[in-house]
Amino acid sequence: MFKSNRRQIHEEKQQDESEIPVSLEEKAKRIQAVFNFPINQDFSVRKLTLSGCNRKAVLYFLNGMCEGDIIEKVLIPNLLSLNVTDSELTLEYMSNHIPLSDIKEESTYSMVVNQLLLGNAILFIDGKKEAYIFGTSGFEKRGVEKAEDENILKGPKEAFIESIAVNISLVRKQLRSSQLTTEYVTVGEKGLSQIAILYLKDVANPTLIEKMKKRLKEIKADEVQNLGLLEQHIEERPYSLVPTVLYTERPDRAVSFINEGHVVLLMDSSPSSLIAPVTFWSFFHTSEDYYARWVYGNFTRLLRIAAIFITILTPAIYIAVTNYHIEMLPTDLVLAIAATREEVPFPAIFEVIMLLLAFELIREGGVRVPNPIGPTIGIVGALILGQAAVEANIISPILVIVIAVTGLASFAVPNLSFNYMIRLSTYIFLLFGSLWGFLGLGICITLCIGYLSTVTSFDVPFLSPMAPHYPSSKDLIIRPPIWKQWLRPLNIFPIEKEKMKKPEGENNK
Repeated sequence: MFKSNRRQIHEEKQQDESEIPVSLEEKAKRIQAVFNFPINQDFSVRKLTLSGCNRKAVLYFLNGMCEGDIIEKVLIPNLLSLNVTDSELTLEYMSNHIPLSDIKEESTYSMVVNQLLLGNAILFIDGKKEAYIFGTSGFEKRGVEKAEDENILKGPKEAFIESIAVNISLVRKQLRSSQLTTEYVTVGEKGLSQIAILYLKDVANPTLIEKMKKRLKEIKADEVQNLGLLEQHIEERPYSLVPTVLYTERPDRAVSFINEGHVVLLMDSSPSSLIAPVTFWSFFHTSEDYYARWVYGNFTRLLRIAAIFITILTPAIYIAVTNYHIEMLPTDLVLAIAATREEVPFPAIFEVIMLLLAFELIREGGVRVPNPIGPTIGIVGALILGQAAVEANIISPILVIVIAVTGLASFAVPNLSFNYMIRLSTYIFLLFGSLWGFLGLGICITLCIGYLSTVTSFDVPFLSPMAPHYPSSKDLIIRPPIWKQWLRPLNIFPIEKEKMKKPEGENNK
């Protein structure tokens, strides 16, 4: 039974790869069998007769995936009014007489099926092997709205939506260059998904582009619904805490990476983009760093860097000091901590873990509940439960302050994947600090730096261009003024190294 099913599937695949027959009846029979017609009522069939050559034809399309008005008001009336002879029935003639921008021919069933699944209309003509493909794709979509996850005060407010065509237009709106190139790759064995690869032809490294295409074509899955799933197929180390692909919903940020020589991926059903390759420095930079004046931008960037260290180290330092290095604290502070912990029945490490998990629970609950209730969840969790726990002598007051500072600092980390990495790293540092104090923290920091130095994103070292060192505009921790950022980062090996005129007195270091 299973062998017969496999044989049938194999025969169907071979049939899909075969050429389209001449007979209209055989064409209709095969394509209708693929789409389960007439059981599948979304599969539309329109029978036509072309005047002039008096040939029968059939137009196929999927309802809900194409522009119905274009088919009914433009495509069908123009097909019926064609006065064409057999010799004139060519792609060039169709392109000149049908007012659609995208018309092409296909000669295999697999490509015809793919085009139907992408929302295009297919025309079969009796006596012709080729099928005509009309670009009528049009899915329902929402309007362009403000960014929700990457809010900024100064700069464009537009965000990507779930339409690949609109997202490409948002990119081209901000990067009006003839060198901006878009290539499409289709992934998925059963449910086809079209992925757009955007890059600057005269800047992006061809090896990087080929590597991206190869990795996309190597995906073996029935379907890839959105970029969140695609990210997990193309990332370097799936079990690592460290993200190697940047996920952003802002077109202006995607454009800034394209200008540097990176590759951007867009996809239907995803209100975002993926950027590769990326480095450690890419994750805590924001668009507002560049829109604000030099002093303001660097001030907020330094705040975010401080927030990263506060999130990772504060609970671990508290445990290390109170358990192993109490002599480092002033005597009055030691007595105050001891007094608050006198009636607490649990060890300090248990208190910290319990409060950290409670804070994560409040954060997750605030995200999942309906928007009107979200702030209420935070107020109830942070104020009422925290105060009640202190009064019940379950936790000490100073620990509430430590966890509150840690939680607030974690909100300053801008990227979602990077935020998860920082929050989970807090528990790793907490473990080392509870076992060996400051020695454990020193060991953990050394191991983390050593591990980050081995991570790569599409063969680009994660800590570059600092380690290993590559020439760049030094936009790492402190950004230089805009007019000094004339050099692209050479760690991704762009074809064109300079993006503006080199200021006098500047070198390549």
